[in-house]
Amino acid sequence: MPEALVVGLVRQAIELAILVSLPMLLAGLIAGVLVSVFQTVTSIQDNVLAFIPRAAAIFLTFALTFPWMLRLMAGFARQMMTRLPELVR
Repeated sequence: MPEALVVGLVRQAIELAILVSLPMLLAGLIAGVLVSVFQTVTSIQDNVLAFIPRAAAIFLTFALTFPWMLRLMAGFARQMMTRLPELVR
């Protein structure tokens, strides 16, 4: 298997992993910033208040973007399976 092919496949896999995880990471970041601003303004420093909205935002984003993520990952897996004879050589 040529080295350039391996590098290309690894690059595609890393790009896909970043693309799939980005919506949840951004949702957690935005929820965390909003909760931190709320806690600073109200002087409430409760760990549960910081965790629950962030977890809910991440879960909701996951639930909403799951079909899209599944299509991307299935497409990548399909591409790998069709290229398998080329990869084995």
